[in-house]
Amino acid sequence: MTRTITLAGRTVPALGIGTWGLGEGSTAQSEAELASLRLGLDHGLQVIDTAEMYGDGAAETLVGQAIQGRARDQLVLISKFYPWHATARKMRVALEASLRRLGTDYLDLYLLHWRGNTPLRETLTGLQALQQAGLIRAYGVSNFDVADLQDALALPGGAQLAANEVLYNLTARGIEVDLCATHAAHGLTTIGYSPFNSGRGTSIHLPRAVHALARAKGLSDHQLMLAWTLRDQVLSIPKAASPAHMQADLAAQAVTWTAPELAQIEAAFPRPSHKVPLQMI
Repeated sequence: MTRTITLAGRTVPALGIGTWGLGEGSTAQSEAELASLRLGLDHGLQVIDTAEMYGDGAAETLVGQAIQGRARDQLVLISKFYPWHATARKMRVALEASLRRLGTDYLDLYLLHWRGNTPLRETLTGLQALQQAGLIRAYGVSNFDVADLQDALALPGGAQLAANEVLYNLTARGIEVDLCATHAAHGLTTIGYSPFNSGRGTSIHLPRAVHALARAKGLSDHQLMLAWTLRDQVLSIPKAASPAHMQADLAAQAVTWTAPELAQIEAAFPRPSHKVPLQMI
């Protein structure tokens, strides 16, 4: 059974598609990435997360090719803008460039990529204007810890924040201490990026017992990592640069866990017992 989650008022699969690093390689690599994106969409995935930062727009361009000819109302497109584009004027220019690359006339969700020097009040005012203009359906933030989020929530327009996108994987569980509860209290969706961590996804090493658990369940190590992030109210957005990787991600949606299995993973990768600073990549 495919897990679902609510995002900006819509029910969507809890597995989304990340695009960090896509569109930056050879022609052959881009073709494999396009095939991967299309495979995910063909199998019911709806959420695609991208950003103007990714390859200076290359990822957005690739996503635009992947979604061409598809029913727009079946897609949930997320993009993010730089903190130095967080004024009302620069934000609109950045958004219009993203829309051109994506080949669409609106985004479902637009996120401030991380907090910068522009006052949050001004950023929220700009996001509300974009929403009123019909250029975005909803807005939110990324890489905001509890204090940053509370600052935003207290401002006009803050109550309408739809999501916060943050690092979440077996080795980055700090959000479980307090941030996830803050999200729930204010109706924000938790979007978790990099479920395999950074780079080529080889930095998380499963201890022997957890590796054995993966094999006993017929999973690769990466599938276990991903399925673990999907166990609760998190929208996980792994990147899949090949159809084989996408197929593996899709299969992870069906994984179910017993309490002893989760306890075994917990023993190897324990949740922090106290507040830790928000981790970012």
